[in-house]
Amino acid sequence: MTKSFTKLKHQVKSSRYYIFWGAATIAVMAGQIYVGNGYRKMSESVGDLTEMIEIKMEMELLERRRTGPYMPMIDLMIISFGKKLSNVS
Repeated sequence: MTKSFTKLKHQVKSSRYYIFWGAATIAVMAGQIYVGNGYRKMSESVGDLTEMIEIKMEMELLERRRTGPYMPMIDLMIISFGKKLSNVS
C-alpha cells in the first residue's frame, strides 16, 4: 500500500510539472507572436515613410531640372537612383 501512495504522489507532481511548463511555453509563444506582429507593423510604416521621402526627393529633382539651366532630353528621363520614366517621349 505504501508503494502505491508514493507512486500516486509522484504522478501528481509530474502532472503539475507538465502543466506549468506547458503554460510557460504558451506564454512565451504568445509573446513572440505579439512582438513579431508589432515589428511587422513598424517595418511597414518605415517602408511607407521611406517611399514618401523618395517620391518627394524625385519631385524636387524634377522641379530643379525643369527650372534650372538647359539640360539635354536624356537627362530629363533619368530620375534619382537610376530609374527611368517609361512614358516620356
